Amino acid sequence: MGAPRRRGRVADNLVADDILFAGTRPAGIWRSRDGGRHWDKLSADIARECSIGTAFVTSLVVDPDDHRTVWAGVEIDGVFRSRDGGDTWTRLKTGLYDPDIHAVTIAATQPKRLYASTARDMFVSDNLGDTWRSLEIREKWPLPYARGLAVKPDDPRVLFAGCGETTTGETGHILRSTDFGETWETLPLPTRPNATVWGLATHPADPNRITAFTLFGQVYVTDDAGASWRKIPRDFGEIRTAAWLPN
Repeated sequence: MGAPRRRGRVADNLVADDILFAGTRPAGIWRSRDGGRHWDKLSADIARECSIGTAFVTSLVVDPDDHRTVWAGVEIDGVFRSRDGGDTWTRLKTGLYDPDIHAVTIAATQPKRLYASTARDMFVSDNLGDTWRSLEIREKWPLPYARGLAVKPDDPRVLFAGCGETTTGETGHILRSTDFGETWETLPLPTRPNATVWGLATHPADPNRITAFTLFGQVYVTDDAGASWRKIPRDFGEIRTAAWLPN
C-alpha cells in the first residue's frame, strides 16, 4: 500500500497539512484528512479483476504545485487522475495502449512530464496525462520489462529506471537517462542482480543518493547519481517498496 502525503488547499480553501492518499489491493484509492487516523474510500471506477486476477494500485502521485491533482496507476487498469483532491477520478486512455501500470512518477519540468512504466514499455505525457506517447524502450533497453521509476530530485532531465526479464526474472538492470527518457545507459553494478530491479528511492536532501532494490531482496546504493554502486551486504526477503530518509 502506498501513501503519499500532500500539503495544499482542499475544497473549502483551508490549508490542510494531514491529507494522505493510499492505494490498495484489491484496487482502491483511500484518503485520510487527519494524518491517517481515519480513512475514506474514494469513488473511482477501477476494475476489480484483470488478467492477473485482482487489480491493484501500484502508484500514487500528487502534483507538487497543484495539490488537488492526483494520479493513480493500476495494475492492470491504466492511469486515473483526480483534479479535485480525490473526490472524482477519470481514466486516462489516449496513447496509453498498455494498461499494465507498474509505476508512475512526475518530473517538475515546464510543462510537467508524467512517466508510466508497464510490462512492455514506458510512456510519457506532457499534458498531465491527457495524452501519452511511447518511449519505445524495447529498442533501447537490455531487458524490456519496465518496473521502478525515479526522477533525480534536483534535475528533472535525469530519470532512473529498473527493469528485468519478467515479474520473477533471474536478473535485472538499473538504467539512467539524462534527456527525459529519450536515450538510456545501463549502469554498472558490483554484482549481477538476482531478479528484476523492482524500485528506486530518492530524497531531495541528497539528490545524488539513490537506492535501488530487486524483488528478491538485494539493495544497491549510489552516492554519485549512478556513476558507481555498492551492494548492501545483507539480502532481505521479497521487497516491494522502499524509502530512505535523512538522519
